[in-house]
Amino acid sequence: MNNVGTAYVLWLGCLLQLHGLQRLYNGKIFTGLLWLFTFGLMGFGQLFDLILIPGMVEEHNAKWKARQGLLPAGATQSQPAIYRVMTHEFAPTAIARPTPHQLTIKLLKAAHNRGGKLSVTQGVLDTEASFADVEATLRELAKTGYVHVYNDPETGIVTYEFREL
Repeated sequence: MNNVGTAYVLWLGCLLQLHGLQRLYNGKIFTGLLWLFTFGLMGFGQLFDLILIPGMVEEHNAKWKARQGLLPAGATQSQPAIYRVMTHEFAPTAIARPTPHQLTIKLLKAAHNRGGKLSVTQGVLDTEASFADVEATLRELAKTGYVHVYNDPETGIVTYEFREL
């Protein structure tokens, strides 16, 4: 596996007119030779590589791991059944998003169970909807005047207080 520090040291080869060594080191043979024969694209490519070196090293190391048969979690290909179980059988299932009307009803029930007051986090826990959906629904209810929004004086949490109309 390649090292970013080594790639930067090889980049310094440009001081000895050996441009592109960092590219050759990271398996980029064609562009490494191009840099070598064009003086690092007249120095511009060499300077540009100062930013690209960490990405080149990471890309090279990822390709090396793939050639070695290493899986993302560090398991080898001799364990395909375990990898299959971990990635497919225990993968989280998608939760169907409730319609805005269904979410509003769930939030009303959650607020009723909590004494008419609800935070976004409590709404998410009670409805299993996303933070964005719960917050958007509560803001829409606040626009109608059905919900009053304030910060809890003790915790500072934004709280939605449901009113009866």
